[in-house]
Amino acid sequence: MMVGKLYGLGVGPGDPELVTLKAHRILQSCKVVAYPAPDEGDSFARSIVETHLPEDVTEICMRVPMRVERFPAQDVYDEGAVEIAEHLKTGRDVAVLCEGDPFFYGSFMYVFERLARDYPCEIVPGVNSLSACASSLARPLTARNDVLTVLPGPLDDNTLRDHINSSDSIAIMKVGRHLPRLRGLLADMGLTAQSGYVERASLPNQVVLPLADAPEKAPYFSMILIYKGQEDWLREWPVAAGGHL
Repeated sequence: MMVGKLYGLGVGPGDPELVTLKAHRILQSCKVVAYPAPDEGDSFARSIVETHLPEDVTEICMRVPMRVERFPAQDVYDEGAVEIAEHLKTGRDVAVLCEGDPFFYGSFMYVFERLARDYPCEIVPGVNSLSACASSLARPLTARNDVLTVLPGPLDDNTLRDHINSSDSIAIMKVGRHLPRLRGLLADMGLTAQSGYVERASLPNQVVLPLADAPEKAPYFSMILIYKGQEDWLREWPVAAGGHL
């Protein structure tokens, strides 16, 4: 019996219109769809493609605790992989949804590492949050020979400072509860005026501001972009009144 194919579908940063044609086509053809979700509440990845899901699709929800520790999240992926494998064994294709891009800080990689050795697999790239935030700010990420560095917000200040000092363009992801500390660090480094803030990029409720005007609290899906490279015109963040471009 032929086994099914595992698909890792990047569904983009949130705007349903940013789902690629290829991801949409595969989603329509798969009878099984899996996706991560928080401890409580809906799956963000599923919400992006909700209107595109076939009526008779079988859904596998992997509820992953949003914690720093790798466990019990790793147990959740173990269990999810077993359930997905049961469908693959019977010849059913399975599409695993991943917000953004599957291989750019994507949750799909944890399913991939458990199943890709035993089943055929195809990864469909998606619009990642880094590109979406740059578009929302209407500022190029980097130029010429500038070095772009992507940093997770939970890193300690000394590590962040070292990477920022050695880079021309910087994206700090997973800002969330770390915003006050990150704002203080960038102020101490004299980079506030060169920093832009975006939350929920591409969604109707997105917020786009200079870092100096960012709110006190930030959601998990938020990012700070900093430019200190060769292009002088990229070092300021001219944002229209009201917090939206």
